[in-house]
Amino acid sequence: MRVARRFVVSGRVQGVGFRYFAADAARREGLSGAVHNMEDGTVEALAQGEAESMDRFERALRRGPSRARVEHVRVEDIEPLATSPTFFID
Repeated sequence: MRVARRFVVSGRVQGVGFRYFAADAARREGLSGAVHNMEDGTVEALAQGEAESMDRFERALRRGPSRARVEHVRVEDIEPLATSPTFFID
């Protein structure tokens, strides 16, 4: 089953390679979407794909790269995004 979700990750997640980590994790799972830094210091990821792949992606976001310190991940289901062949970093 295909799902789409919005993730907002807080903690020490900017300036530590988090966006590239998230994009790599999404690509490995075959997800499409985008990830970008927010002005408030969080990172937002919008992703679409199979539910099981999305669950693995969420676990990766909660772990983060070695230099990050993930404090909280807010998750919400969203309407499916326009189909995209890759995961974009903004």
